[in-house]
Amino acid sequence: MEQTLTAWLLPAITLVAGIAIGFLIARLAPNAAPSRTQRQLDEMQARFDTYQSEVVTHFNTTANLVKKLTQSYQEVQEHMSEGASRLALDELTRQRLLASLHTEDGLEKRERLTPPKNNEMPKDYAPKSADVPGMLDENYGLKNK
Repeated sequence: MEQTLTAWLLPAITLVAGIAIGFLIARLAPNAAPSRTQRQLDEMQARFDTYQSEVVTHFNTTANLVKKLTQSYQEVQEHMSEGASRLALDELTRQRLLASLHTEDGLEKRERLTPPKNNEMPKDYAPKSADVPGMLDENYGLKNK
């Protein structure tokens, strides 16, 4: 019986010692894995911060460019109005030029399209008359004898 106790006691003590040593190593050396993870997290945060600042810069630049474009458009409109006033030969031509400059997008307004009077939904099949059998009819396509 002494041999069986030793045969079981030695592996059990070895197992407990291995668990204790593993626990101590895990407690004393936690810096290996977490530092790599922390480094990756810091790198991702830095990349995200850089991306956010690039987005803000992009939209600020876009806003400034649109503002300049609007100012340039207004300057062109004013220039065209002055040119029409100065260079038009007669009053009728001058008024037509000025009117075309002040309409939306420089184009005359177009009348809206009217919707169809028939509000019926389109069909996904060809209409047929009542006396003709449909494709699902059992006599469809068969010749009468």
